[in-house]
Amino acid sequence: MLHTAASEAGTIRTSRIIERVPFFYGWVVLAACTFGQIMTSPGQTYAISIFIEHFIADLGISRSVVSSFYAVGTLLGSFALPFVGRQVDRRSPRLMVGIIAGLFGVACIYMSFVQAGWMLLIGFVAVRMLGQGSLGLVSTYVINQWWMRRRGMMNGIAGVATALLGVGMFPNLINWLIPQVGWRMTYVILGLALLCVMTPLGMLLYRERPERYGLRPDGGRAAKPVATAVAAGNAPAAAKDSQASHVTDTDHKEENWTPSEAVRTAAFWIIVLGMASLSMLSTGLTFHMVGIFADNALSTDAAAAVFVPIAFTSAIFNLASGILIDRMPVRFLLATALLLQVLALVMAQALTGVAVAILYGAVLGGLMGLQRTINTVALATYFGRLHLGSITGISSTVMVASSALGPLPMGLARDLLGEYNLALNLLALLPFALAVVSFFMRRPTKQAAAA
Repeated sequence: MLHTAASEAGTIRTSRIIERVPFFYGWVVLAACTFGQIMTSPGQTYAISIFIEHFIADLGISRSVVSSFYAVGTLLGSFALPFVGRQVDRRSPRLMVGIIAGLFGVACIYMSFVQAGWMLLIGFVAVRMLGQGSLGLVSTYVINQWWMRRRGMMNGIAGVATALLGVGMFPNLINWLIPQVGWRMTYVILGLALLCVMTPLGMLLYRERPERYGLRPDGGRAAKPVATAVAAGNAPAAAKDSQASHVTDTDHKEENWTPSEAVRTAAFWIIVLGMASLSMLSTGLTFHMVGIFADNALSTDAAAAVFVPIAFTSAIFNLASGILIDRMPVRFLLATALLLQVLALVMAQALTGVAVAILYGAVLGGLMGLQRTINTVALATYFGRLHLGSITGISSTVMVASSALGPLPMGLARDLLGEYNLALNLLALLPFALAVVSFFMRRPTKQAAAA
């Protein structure tokens, strides 16, 4: 049943777990949702990239075909995210994370049965939609509901753990598992971890916004209960208007924008297109990590190992930018991330040794850390929590769809021209142009939007 402002106003729920925790439950939310973000890894490019050579060898298909399937699968998977975002707004996050994590586990197990290209395409649709898209969306959503004043720092902490245990651990874990048990059984192990660990943990610990339990974001007791969500078109207009913006107990005025209002602002599209560019190009570089390293006379082990500096640098940048984003304009962080992307595309053409490869990994990690902070914090800060799932669903569709485009031009360039360089040089123009545009971005206000 959809939650409405009318039905929930003045209602406070009880929870034995929340009542028994001797500290603010937001810390439990942070830990559980961070684990959820780490467990998106089987659907992330940095993990899938380790399987690419095995897909090519075992299924007898070319690199460009795998790249094409990955692009189409990611694109098709992204179309579900607006629906997922709306459901996260309207239904319990516990229900949503249970459904998403359970289906994600099944999708990973399905990958172990792939025998042909068309089966691989279906698998890509599932793991990208459920892992990179949906599980990441609901986990970030719940953190942003429980934290406001320290939202950037909390997402930074989550990003550190995700970088170290996700980006840093999973590629090397997969690279170790495959020689031991084979790539198919590796997928079974990943699927069982999602089914047996992530699904029950998420259903036990994920919770709706703190006002539902008589609490307030960042800790303390709420002065009065606040409705969890308004289902568009299902609540009285007066109820919607009364929650368009309100002053919270953190003494911070939170403006809650509807999705239709948010998409009419320049800031929304500058952020989303900037994130889309970073998602597309970093996905392309990560997807072709082994191939790029091979063209530079570096081994597969070196390609897997470079995820360690990526992880550490990403963690450092994520935490630092998480602190800074609460204190400085988003546009500066966005422009810095885009310029680092330009640098990474240039460096990928000349990895002359291990030391340069490590530096390349550090640059990639830096832009990924900045990207994650902006992606998890900016929209919640600019457009409020009330319709955050729906707004994030729209932005996630654009970003996940854009990530579908990254591997394809690089794969085609490698197959047709014998090298990645031309594609890398041309693609570098996009983040450079967006970096210039981002310097002119300003935080939107409803007064300005109405003028």
